[in-house]
Amino acid sequence: MRRHSRSGSPYEDKIGFSRAVRYGDLVAVSGTAPVWPGGDVEADVSEQARRCWRIALGALTEVGGSAHHVVRTRQYIVDATDADAVGAVHGEVFRSVRPASTMVVVAALLDPRWKIEVELDAVIPDGLTGPRLTANL
Repeated sequence: MRRHSRSGSPYEDKIGFSRAVRYGDLVAVSGTAPVWPGGDVEADVSEQARRCWRIALGALTEVGGSAHHVVRTRQYIVDATDADAVGAVHGEVFRSVRPASTMVVVAALLDPRWKIEVELDAVIPDGLTGPRLTANL
């Protein structure tokens, strides 16, 4: 069974993607930027990271998962000096889960206000929801 989650991003219809897709027990959450519903973006990179993880984990919840099910994360940042702040937020969210993780410095993201974009992969064993860990956001 294939399930989709939508976040309301204007790019979902334009580009033709879903915020998250669950196929069986595998969930992939698309690149997630720190945008608020009105289009605003916080200037602080830590707040941007928190916003990204809120959106990504919200999409995971919509398809039946939780932070506990996350097995891999990716963080794309545009400034290497932000790595410590972004890493600290990742620790707040995933300290007890400890997924495999990658942080990459990129030349730019789609919107110049974005300092970070994140992705995650999760595995939700069939019929199991596991403990519902609440991210510290």
